[in-house]
Amino acid sequence: MDLFESALRWLFDSENYQSGSRSPLPIQDRLVEHLTYTGIAVLLAALIALPLGFYIGHTGRGRQLVISFTGAMRALPTLGLLFFLLMVLDDHVSFDRAPLIGSVIALVILAIPSMLAGCYAGLEAVDRTTIDAARANGMTEWQVLRLVEIPLALPLIVGGIRSAVLQVIATATIASYVGLGGLGRIITSGIGLYDYDRILGGALLVTALALSVDALFALLQRATATRGLAEHRPARRRTTKSADTAARA
Repeated sequence: MDLFESALRWLFDSENYQSGSRSPLPIQDRLVEHLTYTGIAVLLAALIALPLGFYIGHTGRGRQLVISFTGAMRALPTLGLLFFLLMVLDDHVSFDRAPLIGSVIALVILAIPSMLAGCYAGLEAVDRTTIDAARANGMTEWQVLRLVEIPLALPLIVGGIRSAVLQVIATATIASYVGLGGLGRIITSGIGLYDYDRILGGALLVTALALSVDALFALLQRATATRGLAEHRPARRRTTKSADTAARA
């Protein structure tokens, strides 16, 4: 308990937020770096995973192959992958760029499976009769995907992105092991100095950031739920209950 209180005091110490503080401070600079790495990785992963997920969910093709492939990607140790990428990139890019490129690639690979699974699972969960009705009304396959399947699947799609973002936020701390910034730099510097207040303070910062982003995505996931369907289900139950009451009478 004393360690936790001491870490909180370190966390709320104004000196740790002042510009010109010694490395790895100030905290707000490391926070911006952490969010930058996360944003770049999630954006690149979305450009890969979402179109592929839309294709698989709409056509049903390649589902088993992608499930096996993404399962294998989940098993990859991100830190080990990062050091492997550094060895590969060392001969092809400049020494200064290799850590950033390797870190982003490792985080993208980490984010793709959750995002891809949420995308095609969301499309597969859409009621087939709704899709058949859209086709019967003369919609093209692109219109069915864009106007019917994606809007109805949005909660699960956002859920997949939410899971991917949280994984990237938690794992982006590894960037500090290759000389980059982010909140992980606070933790690694604390380990090197045996400064337990700094170690726990950095961990609390990562946790607080993850919880804050998770809360935002939870609100977004709730907002993307199709209101008509949500309102329709209780109405059907009320109708059924009224009919049963009338039958018993």
